[in-house]
Amino acid sequence: MSLVNPLSAAPVEMRPLIRASAERLRTDFAGVFGGETIQRFMAESWESLQGAKVAAFVPLFVERFTRQRLRALARVEGKSRDTRPMVVFLCVQNAGRSQMAAGWLQHLAGDQVEVFSGGSDPASEVNPAAIEAMAEVGIDISSEFPKPWTDEVVQAANVVVTMGCGDSCPIFPGTRSMDWEVGDPAGLPLEQVRPIRDEIGDRVRGIMAELGIESPASP
Repeated sequence: MSLVNPLSAAPVEMRPLIRASAERLRTDFAGVFGGETIQRFMAESWESLQGAKVAAFVPLFVERFTRQRLRALARVEGKSRDTRPMVVFLCVQNAGRSQMAAGWLQHLAGDQVEVFSGGSDPASEVNPAAIEAMAEVGIDISSEFPKPWTDEVVQAANVVVTMGCGDSCPIFPGTRSMDWEVGDPAGLPLEQVRPIRDEIGDRVRGIMAELGIESPASP
């Protein structure tokens, strides 16, 4: 399948942003990946994020998603010196449960772990009720965005947690996998999202204990 070059497909006003993103990625991954790989990942990211609700943010999201995927690929190919554990949270829309779980772990563990979240059918934006519920406990996930999971991200993970994605959940031999049965905050009011938030937080603390990670953060 041929991929669209974001520099030719994007509106004219976005092209300088995409060009700058490509330059930063080429600089940051120099000696690790060639320009062709970076360009291909950017093109794939561009196509997969076209459903984002706020189109103006797509160039930023493309760079972040491409960077995450390249870091994961570097791990898979033995080109990374990053020895931190990597935990991946997956659900259907990557709008609620997996975003809250990733927010919890990043907040509680800080730089001790690399975190990724993704969905089998990504929504156009993160659930506002999930954002508000997390803000109540001091965790800001408002800058996050729904995105699909990719093979290299799942393969690079030490732990993969799935929530409600059923048969579409990826399974790779050798990767620690677990499935959480937690409620879906989609369409729920804030007061019903809070218990889901708290349950996910407790489960994330369990993963940290398994990985031997202590939290410098509160709550």
